[in-house]
Amino acid sequence: MRLEPVNRKVDTMKADGNDLPDSLGSKLAQAVAALAYEDLGPEVVRTLKYFTLDTLGVIGGAARAPGMAELLAAMADLESGGRARLLLNGSPASPAAAALANGAAAHALDFDDQHDPARVHAFCVVLPAVLATLPSAGGKVDGRGLLAALAVGVEVFCRLGLVCHNSLGKGWHPTTALGTLAAAVAAAKVMGLDARATLHALGLAFTQMSGTTQFIADGALAKRLGPGFAARSGVLAAHLARRGITGPWRFLEGQAGLFELYERGEVEPALLLEGWGSHWRLLELSMKPYPCCRCVHTVIQLALQCREQGIAAGDIVEGVIELGKVNRQIVGARFDRDHPNPVVHAQFNAAYAFATALVDGSVGIRSFTAEQVRREATAWASRLRTVDAGDIPPTAVPPARVTLTLASGRTVQVERWKMKGAPDDPMSEDEILAKFRAAMQWGVQPGEAALARLQGSVMALETLPDAGEVVERFLACRG
Repeated sequence: MRLEPVNRKVDTMKADGNDLPDSLGSKLAQAVAALAYEDLGPEVVRTLKYFTLDTLGVIGGAARAPGMAELLAAMADLESGGRARLLLNGSPASPAAAALANGAAAHALDFDDQHDPARVHAFCVVLPAVLATLPSAGGKVDGRGLLAALAVGVEVFCRLGLVCHNSLGKGWHPTTALGTLAAAVAAAKVMGLDARATLHALGLAFTQMSGTTQFIADGALAKRLGPGFAARSGVLAAHLARRGITGPWRFLEGQAGLFELYERGEVEPALLLEGWGSHWRLLELSMKPYPCCRCVHTVIQLALQCREQGIAAGDIVEGVIELGKVNRQIVGARFDRDHPNPVVHAQFNAAYAFATALVDGSVGIRSFTAEQVRREATAWASRLRTVDAGDIPPTAVPPARVTLTLASGRTVQVERWKMKGAPDDPMSEDEILAKFRAAMQWGVQPGEAALARLQGSVMALETLPDAGEVVERFLACRG
C-alpha cells in the first residue's frame, strides 16, 4: 500500500477528545498507556514467560561469544557505575549502557526468537530494555508490571514489522531500526508514563533510528550490537520524555517519518492497531531451535532429512539450495571457510548450515565457533550454491528446497514449507527448557540450584512482588 505523506501543521488538532495531536503515533501511545496486565490473558502471559526464559538462556550462552568480552571492556571504559546491571559480568551501569550490553548479548548467538512474517527479533531488544529500566522506574515494579511492559513492547514490535513488511528487502535491519520504537514503549510502560509522554518517547526513539544489513554482508560483529543499540536508544528516549523533552509526533506518517523516509510508502498502516488487545501478534513468535539466521532453519531440517535417508557428504557432487529472494539475499553467499569473520559468515550462510547439519546430525552453539566453521569436514559446502526459487514468494521465510546431484548419478530433491519453532510447528515445553539449560551451561556454567531458582522465578513472574528478582537470580547463576 502506498501511503501519501502528511506534513501539515497539526499543533491544535485533537485525537479522541484528549489534548494529543491527531496522528497515528498518538493513537499508538494511547493504546500502549491504556493496556494493563489484566488485559493480557493466560495464553499471552504463558508465552511471555517462555520467551523471557528463552532470552535469558541465550544471554547466558553468549558469555563466550566473539565480541562480548570486548563489548564489556568498552562499557567499562565509558562508565564505572549506575543503577542497572550488565548481566554477563554483574557490573553496575547506567540503564542505557545495560540495555546496550544485554541486548547485544541476547543477539550474539543468533539464537533469539523471531516473528517470521514481520522479520523482527523481539525479546532481544524488549527484555533488556525493560530490565535496564526497572531500577529507575520510581519504585518497585512487580512481576505483573514487567509482563505488561514486555507485552506492549513485543506487540508493538511485531506489528511494526508487519506494517513495514519489506523493510529487510530494502536493506534495513528491522530488529535494530524498529526495535528502537519497541524499546521506547516498553521502557515507558515500566516507568508508568502517560499517553503524552509515551508519544514523545516514541518520537525521540524515532529520531535515533538506524540500522542496516550491511553488517551482515560484511560479516561484522556489529550485527550482534544492533539490538543493543535499539534497546539503548529506546531506554534513553523514555528517560528524556519523562523529563519533558519532546519528540516529533508524526514520526510514522510525516513526510520525513518512518513510512515515507524509511519504507518509501510501502506499508500497511492499518495493521498497527487493528485488533489491538484482542488479536495478539506476539503469539505468532517463533522460538529458534538453532543458533543461526532464521532464513536457514528449514535448510537445516532438510539436511537432517537427507541424513536420515542415508546421504553422506562424500556422496554429494554438487547441490542447489532454493529460497525466497529476500532469504537468498541474506544467506545465499558462497561459503568461504577462510572468511575473516567466520562466525557471522557461517550464521548467515545456507550452504554451511546444510553441510554442518548433514555431517554432524545436529546443530548447536558449538557448530558456529570459528574452529568448527573452518574444519575440513564441512569445506565441501562451497560446492552448494543458493538461488531464488521461482515458486517461493520473495518475502516468505519458511520455504526451502534442496536438489543434490550424487556421485552415483542419482538426483535427490527435498523441500519443506514450514519451520520448526514456528506456531504451526512449535517447540515443546521440554525442548524450551532443555534449550535454556544447555545455553546457560555453555556460557555461564551455573550450579543446578541457582539455575532452578532462575527458572522458577521466571515461570512464576506474575506472583513476584519485585521483578528485579529476575536480574538477581540471573546474576547468581554466574559461575
